Amino acid sequence: MPGAIEAVHKLAEVYDVFILSTAPWKNPSAWSDKVEWVTKYLDDVFHKRMIITHRKDLLEGDYLIDDRGKNGTSEFKGEWIHFGSERFPNWDAVLSYLL
Repeated sequence: MPGAIEAVHKLAEVYDVFILSTAPWKNPSAWSDKVEWVTKYLDDVFHKRMIITHRKDLLEGDYLIDDRGKNGTSEFKGEWIHFGSERFPNWDAVLSYLL
């Protein structure tokens, strides 16, 4: 996704950032594929800062950037930044809001 890696680096300068993700339950290799991708492209920021879950609402945080309201996203107790929505169509919009 254009601008994603750069945006994450900028956010990590200000926030305590974690990756919170979901993977298909019946596809266990998807879980390891996600970990491999993060290790390859974002290990400098997210070394051991990745949580894979189907219940994002059980975790605590101020903001959750997510493109879908599933797996507990819409019930998250902090503020859900709906990536891809009219208000947050891209990473520039997210950065403008959070920084």
